[in-house]
Amino acid sequence: MDLQQINSPEDVKRLTPREVQALLPLLRQRITQVVSQNGGHLASNLGVVELSVALHRVFDAPEDKIIFDVGHQCYAHKLLTGRGERFETLRTFCGISGFPKCEESEYDAYETGHASTALSAALGMARARDLQGGKGHVIAVVGDGAFTGGMCYEALNDAGSDKTRLIAILNDNQMSISPNVGALSGYLNYMRTSKGWLDAKKAIALFLRKVPLAGEWLYGAMQGLKNHIRNIFIQDTFFSAMGFRYIGPIDGQDEPLLEKMLARAKRLQEPVLLHVVTTKGSGYAPAEVAPDKMHGTPPFQIENGQPKKKSSALSFGAAAGETLVELAEKDERIVAVAAAMADSTGLGGFQKRFPKRLFDVGIAEEHAVTLAAGMARGGLRPVVAIYDTFMQRACDQMIVDVCLQNLPVVFLMDRAAIGGEDGPTHHGVFGNAWLRPIPNLTLLYPRSAQELEHMLRFALKHDGPVAIRYPKAEGRRQPEYPCLGFTPGQWEVLEEGRDFSLIAMGTMVDEALTMRDMLKKEGYACEVVNASSQKPVDREYLKRLTARGIPYAVLEEQQLIGGLGAGIAQLCAQQGWNLPLRQFGIEDAFVTHGSHDELLKHLGLDAASMADTLVSLLKGQHEAQG
Repeated sequence: MDLQQINSPEDVKRLTPREVQALLPLLRQRITQVVSQNGGHLASNLGVVELSVALHRVFDAPEDKIIFDVGHQCYAHKLLTGRGERFETLRTFCGISGFPKCEESEYDAYETGHASTALSAALGMARARDLQGGKGHVIAVVGDGAFTGGMCYEALNDAGSDKTRLIAILNDNQMSISPNVGALSGYLNYMRTSKGWLDAKKAIALFLRKVPLAGEWLYGAMQGLKNHIRNIFIQDTFFSAMGFRYIGPIDGQDEPLLEKMLARAKRLQEPVLLHVVTTKGSGYAPAEVAPDKMHGTPPFQIENGQPKKKSSALSFGAAAGETLVELAEKDERIVAVAAAMADSTGLGGFQKRFPKRLFDVGIAEEHAVTLAAGMARGGLRPVVAIYDTFMQRACDQMIVDVCLQNLPVVFLMDRAAIGGEDGPTHHGVFGNAWLRPIPNLTLLYPRSAQELEHMLRFALKHDGPVAIRYPKAEGRRQPEYPCLGFTPGQWEVLEEGRDFSLIAMGTMVDEALTMRDMLKKEGYACEVVNASSQKPVDREYLKRLTARGIPYAVLEEQQLIGGLGAGIAQLCAQQGWNLPLRQFGIEDAFVTHGSHDELLKHLGLDAASMADTLVSLLKGQHEAQG
């Protein structure tokens, strides 16, 4: 058996049962090898290898639509649908995406990247099929972690109410990124019963098949009987009440069984939920032992799963978590709220030190924000830690439940910059555009972990909402400039200059410092300003720039529309102050995947590209002035 033989689902369908069993470890080896080189989502992909193969053997994609919730478990699917030769390019600039991408393949039916959306999308596609007289199947593969998000239940309720024909596969691996929490997790534990139930089924099936002559007949009879036995001990009420035909739980690492159950679901003319129990990281020991640490992983050594190199850059999230623990020791009102990512957002230490003051609500960002609003109204000082891109889902709750009431909730929004290899669904580049217009909200972006600590101390004393956005790791040049304090509405002048001012936020401060050196060689003495207070902006500094007659540019690793530069230009136009000579940021387009440095260069936001642009503008300006 050779993976090069597999170029389409039709090749998978032609395999014998023995060849299918030979294919499974080859898929795992290929996924592990490429992720060890490029980084990526490992544990979630290894857990669904059998399920991916079974799906393509039973269904007829692309006529049948397979939608992966979140999408970070689609690597085997990509290998089975003609992308084996390009798989080495996974998550690299101009390579294949680590998530479903419609423009990449007709087999990617829908683009995902955030959790809990697949059932709604699948229901929409099923209704489009029905209205147009189609006959194909629509299948949504949804992890149990995604079932902590409210959209899943809205979709289940809607689909079950009119019996729309679709298949929902609950991939139950007991994990999202952090271990699952909440009542649903307990319910699935009950439905899952025990490993002993699945093991007993395997043992009985193996025994019956070995019985001479009558073995296969006995096995077939047992398959029907076991469903009645299961229903005696495991009675689903929840999914049945939502209008779905429930099948399961079944062993997600038993490929032949998966094929049988999928074929059964395929025949049913109603909403079906197939409950599949899988092992996250299956087949690779380091990922099985620590599936949370190998959920999203940098390049690693295959022999032990350890990272090939450890980053020397300090994590902003870790700095925020340490400061929060220190402040919580002195103030019992401080509590923390996470959305299935306590460790990833730096709250692991807080959770260990104050287990009763950390509330992990699962993948339920809207609930997390309104929960914090209720806590603040009740007299606590809540801190909500959620990645910038995922906080977008709670926009309404931030506006209405927190800011309208001017409640003292602190938002720690990690990964608020270009997200690198994960691509457009994970870039945190819209935060300024949707947060800046919200009344009562103070919006901050630190240049260093040290400045973040000062901001957090301010935020937890401030009588109103504060959002602190920051990238994954601290920059390269900034430790040369220690942060001595922080005052909202007041920017920090790192370097003074007479010819030009570079007003930069966060990650762009590094680029501005490098540009200063480049522009110095062209004869320009540049001022470098850290615009860490995004709202309010430093009105006095902008007023002084006009009085000094110094031109300036605004640098941000954010969307230009609605960004800091747009806000500065609007204010200056209203006040009659000088407008920016140039605003550097992300144009009106989504950003692809690739390394951070590659994407900055691609967008013209690296220091060299911006310096060249400014030199041309300044020379043109001088020539125009004679």
